[in-house]
Amino acid sequence: LPEAVARLERFDLKHNGRRIGYVMGAGDDIPQALRRIGYEVELLTDEALGAVVIRLLEAEGGLGDVGLLDGGTLSFTLSGPIADSPRLIVVDAAVMGEQPGTVRVFEGEAMDRQLSGIGKSVHEVSLMDLMDMARITDSLPSHRALVGVEPAVVDWGDELSPVVAAAVPEAIARIRNLLQAWDGGAELIPGEDRRHG
Repeated sequence: LPEAVARLERFDLKHNGRRIGYVMGAGDDIPQALRRIGYEVELLTDEALGAVVIRLLEAEGGLGDVGLLDGGTLSFTLSGPIADSPRLIVVDAAVMGEQPGTVRVFEGEAMDRQLSGIGKSVHEVSLMDLMDMARITDSLPSHRALVGVEPAVVDWGDELSPVVAAAVPEAIARIRNLLQAWDGGAELIPGEDRRHG
């Protein structure tokens, strides 16, 4: 193997302000890096739910062919991975008019209605745009679901609110139950919401 060569340069880092608001993604180490260079990083509390759930699932080995997305870190660059996923699960804080910490699973058309109807994901605009792009290109996964948890706090903070943190194991269990139903060939009832797994 050729010898590895790296060039180290010294430069003055100029801060434009000292405080940064940040929504973490799964496996995200950027907040620690920003803190090391002198920024005060403020994370969003319950909006970090998707990142927390996905990080735990990935630590257990992931979910095979399932595209698992954090609703808080969606962007148009994910239209390709969505189209390439035969099965898609989005995990997000979702305003559903329920008690904080309530976990609901919206499959197929119910997911589409949740994103476009009365109930909203905290990040509904970009997620709905991504679903529309997939629909237009005929690449919308037939098995798709939104696992939503009603947030208690959508504000700056370093961790999930206690009630939403307590709902994380249920959200993971609901994802696993959903995959078992999909693997068993369970037919979706159009618009069905799997409230009780």
